[in-house]
Amino acid sequence: MRLLVTRPAVEAEATAEQLRNLGHAPIVCPLLIVRQLTGVSVELDGVQALLFTSATGARAFAAQRSERSIPAITVGDATAETTRALRFMSVRSAQGDGSALVDYVRETLDPARGALLHITGADVTDISARLTAAGFEYRRAILYEAAPVTALPQQAASMVRGGAFDGVLFFSPRSANTFVRLLQRAGLTGRCRDAHAYCLSAAIADEAAALPWAAVHTAPAPNQAALLALLPAPGS
Repeated sequence: MRLLVTRPAVEAEATAEQLRNLGHAPIVCPLLIVRQLTGVSVELDGVQALLFTSATGARAFAAQRSERSIPAITVGDATAETTRALRFMSVRSAQGDGSALVDYVRETLDPARGALLHITGADVTDISARLTAAGFEYRRAILYEAAPVTALPQQAASMVRGGAFDGVLFFSPRSANTFVRLLQRAGLTGRCRDAHAYCLSAAIADEAAALPWAAVHTAPAPNQAALLALLPAPGS
């Protein structure tokens, strides 16, 4: 399948490699441009665990601080893999989404042992309410921002205009919303009628559904493995 991969560039390249190994033809199509923020104070005193809800957050923290001994808890396995590659000494995965991360923290950590530091982007959903309700001290450090692109990358734009794509992989509501807006602005919404939208969650599918797809598919679990499992085998 000819598939547009709409993740930020670093993650999109990694996903594209997996798709090639599965026999598909991916086109890297980042819809969010990530920029790390500098000069942000990151206070680690009294922190018992770092919370990473994206691989981008792990990379942003690692770029600013050399500390690797504080345990890290990640939203899923892909983020955990990136975090381990950055040489964090203790990494555990919640194997799900933000809600699963909160559940994992509440089940495995003790509020009396110290604060939680959530490394996030400027537009990441706040997960503090349930953690503070459970007695945890929650801190948030915004170390990156992700801005939507104003136009599709050239190769992707050409494929969309020609209807020469079979599907689009969406990993966040913002990416899906950005794709919808760009196609609406360009008058290209009809080019999706023969293509499929593959979405990591129901919230993402709700955003993507604004376009007239052949079908919108939602992963049964919020991780890349579950999403890629939705794809038909090449040649089928």
